Amino acid sequence: MRNLKNWMLFFVMVITSTSAFSQNKIKGTVIDGELNMSLPGATVLVKGTQNGTSTDANGAFTLNVSSDKGEIVLSFIGYQSKTVAFKVDANNVANIGNIVLNPDENMLADIVIMGVADVAKDRKTPVAVSTIKAAAIQEKLGTQEFPEMLNMTPSVYATKGGGGFGDSRINIRGFDQKNIAVMVNGMPVNDMENSSVYWSNWAGLSDVTSAMQVQRGLGSSKLAISSIGGTINILTRTADAREGGSLSAGIGNDNFFKGLASYNTGVLENGLSASVLLSHTFGDGYVNGTEFVGSNYFVGLGYQTEDKKHSVQLTLTGAPQTHWQRYNYTKLSEFLDASSNGDPNIRYNKDLGTLNGKDYSAARNYYHKPVMSLNYDWQINETTKLGTVFYGSWGRGAGTTLAGKINGKYADNFRTADGAIDFDGIVAWNQGGTPEGFGAARETKYNDANNGATILNKVNSHDWYGTVINLNKKLSEEFTLDFGVDARTYKGYHFRNVADFLGANGYQEKLDKNNPNGYLVTERHGMSVDYNPWAKTGDTGIVQYNNDGNARWYGAFTQLEYSKNDFTAFIQGSISNQDFQRVDHFVDKVNGTNGLDYKTSWKSILGGNVKGGVNYNIDEHHNVFGNIGYYSKQPFFNGVYINNSNMLNPDLTNEKIFGVELGYGFRSSIFNANVNVYRTSWKDRIERQVAYIDYTNEKGELIEGYRGNVQLPGISQVHQGVEVDFNIRPLDKLTINGAFSFGDWKYTKNVTGATILDRDSNEPLIDPNTQKPYEMDVYLKDNKVGDAAQLTASLGVDYEVVEGLKFDAGYRFVDKLYSKIDIMEMSTKNNKGALELPSFNLFDLGMTFTMKVGKDKQNSVVVRANVNNVFDKIYIAEANTSKHAKTKGDFEEVKDYNAYRETSTWKGIDTSNQVWFGTGRTWNVTLRYNF
Repeated sequence: MRNLKNWMLFFVMVITSTSAFSQNKIKGTVIDGELNMSLPGATVLVKGTQNGTSTDANGAFTLNVSSDKGEIVLSFIGYQSKTVAFKVDANNVANIGNIVLNPDENMLADIVIMGVADVAKDRKTPVAVSTIKAAAIQEKLGTQEFPEMLNMTPSVYATKGGGGFGDSRINIRGFDQKNIAVMVNGMPVNDMENSSVYWSNWAGLSDVTSAMQVQRGLGSSKLAISSIGGTINILTRTADAREGGSLSAGIGNDNFFKGLASYNTGVLENGLSASVLLSHTFGDGYVNGTEFVGSNYFVGLGYQTEDKKHSVQLTLTGAPQTHWQRYNYTKLSEFLDASSNGDPNIRYNKDLGTLNGKDYSAARNYYHKPVMSLNYDWQINETTKLGTVFYGSWGRGAGTTLAGKINGKYADNFRTADGAIDFDGIVAWNQGGTPEGFGAARETKYNDANNGATILNKVNSHDWYGTVINLNKKLSEEFTLDFGVDARTYKGYHFRNVADFLGANGYQEKLDKNNPNGYLVTERHGMSVDYNPWAKTGDTGIVQYNNDGNARWYGAFTQLEYSKNDFTAFIQGSISNQDFQRVDHFVDKVNGTNGLDYKTSWKSILGGNVKGGVNYNIDEHHNVFGNIGYYSKQPFFNGVYINNSNMLNPDLTNEKIFGVELGYGFRSSIFNANVNVYRTSWKDRIERQVAYIDYTNEKGELIEGYRGNVQLPGISQVHQGVEVDFNIRPLDKLTINGAFSFGDWKYTKNVTGATILDRDSNEPLIDPNTQKPYEMDVYLKDNKVGDAAQLTASLGVDYEVVEGLKFDAGYRFVDKLYSKIDIMEMSTKNNKGALELPSFNLFDLGMTFTMKVGKDKQNSVVVRANVNNVFDKIYIAEANTSKHAKTKGDFEEVKDYNAYRETSTWKGIDTSNQVWFGTGRTWNVTLRYNF
């Protein structure tokens, strides 16, 4: 209790200390000289003191000072600092008006701007880059997913996936997010086993982000383990943000609600600072059966010494959430069948059913991934500085699935007349009944993998610790040297337990080789998130599989930079070692299983990269740049140990990536533009895909549409294209932004000897005729790389009608969008390749009204409204299969042509294809009070 009182006293002192300043005030507005817009989040400090603030969402600031005159220093990441004199008038106010900060063109604190975060700088860092700042995120995100904020930038394609909360994904230049490095304050967040980023785990990032920068291509990141498609750098708020806070509440379509409260102390005279944010959100989701509830917390504590040589930031953030999903791909025909007006019912969810008269979902996700980080910056001397981050992350949660069979059929085949899963019937059958259409009753009331239906949790938890340390040394006026280390350790826990027995009395587990007689599970774990960040992983009552993935990554990197006058250049290199180990607790721990031990030895794989670039500023308006790089990149965990087993890949090899890029930039007070051309080749990668096959089992029974996994070795592809982006400010209150990108992304070779794996056991399927595993060749050469649009264009307009009232509109066009790899369609020579989907265009509208309130109008009330997909466009955002609609040339006989005439299509797409539709019209309104 005493400690609690001390902390309360500390926060009271923090909150009240700022009121001790005198009533002299400095007012002004900071303008972004790059985008000709207000600059939120800029730092304002009284020169030689710790007294400071930062600009609000409109770039404005008010700073209390104790003196009548002096100087203030204005700064922002990537911009030249500016010192401005002030003198208060008879009303004790110094109004310094608009202050323009321009991109930093003279100093090469260039690529490393803040601690270990790699932030590219305009007309300096030779990479293609787009930056989105907090004000734009706060205004335009609405009910969109966080990655969708980048859809208006070149070569980016982000979708909501199945439509569940946080189930979105992003592609850059045709590379999926497993091959995009996502960094938060210099801390890597991609999963260490498969490099995935699950955005539902980071749903709170939009609340705490001060700037988000996407570097396309090889980028400027100095991490020892780098990305291929690009890097998304997210800089969050810090404890030394300006003093003040905000309260907001928002509503939207489908019962969406979000409430948020935050407060920052600013930097106190003693160098301490604190920041706290809490938010809570819930809604029904646009797609049927995708209800969600989530929270977000952020706590930051900071300290800066008086001489500013030492700076420490300790942050803890997390976003516990539970949401229902639309997980299993749906045929276009099923969307049409679920409609009553002839158009696809894009809200239809085949994972949804009813139980006891209420909605019940077979697909849910719950997760809590708190992250704690300690950033320490030390300005050792005028030429040397050290940046470090130490971090830990503890992920706890799972996704659910409907598992098991009823009389030989998978449980999700039993549906009501309206296409919903018949959970009432499943419960009745599990209890020994004979509901209509289910067939004969069973004798036992216990489920197992092949008898009875169960909702299972697919637990995917982890413990993760790491550090990035970077030492920056200015060798001379022209040369700067960086070197550092990137080290991480990770343990992943993968198993299933029972979420709901669906009326059965228990689950009979038979796959654990350490229990040859099996065991009965009667414990139910439920399907809700635990808000305790260090909760137990639920590792009791385990069924179907139980394995750990262990990974240790460590490496070193270095970079030499040269900057003189208008010319800058850098060369960097890194070397890394990745250690992998797999532990399978269902393998016989004494004798092994199928010749494999339950625990593998550690497998070490060496990798590295080298890259460099140059930038030349021709004059104050024009600049050109180029970069080139080569990577030898280790495969993901499932490429090291294949078939979801402890089997080491006999053909283990590193991926090889070679990239080159050229760019041109133009800058003026009214018009800014960039043009980039790029080419990236990618060889020897391993990928697992799902295939739907007609499979004859050992009993000679034909199983149509059997879902198997296929391991594809040696995939090679090339990505090349051109990108353009621009912004125009023809009037003080009018801004126009645009982007265009065209890509040519395709596979360059075929894949031979792909193995088909059983969907449940992940062991190779055996052909009963040859008694050998099913294998196939996949003819990919010259096929388009799918899952992302190869042609995109966008145009955005912002106009301030009168002071405080602003409207904005956005238009986006998408074309050359292809389906994913379809194993079965591409297993025959002369196949038609990836399926091209219909192009589409989308319109968004927004309005912001800001009213200054309070004493001296220091505070503000902001109303923001968004409407996305204004015209309720129905469009296919993704396709999982490549079944081409048949043409006359596909038929030789009249009877076949008659069949062709009856083929079902929608906008030319065969309705047997599995697709995801994009979201229709959505809206939201937010009221925010800033103080």
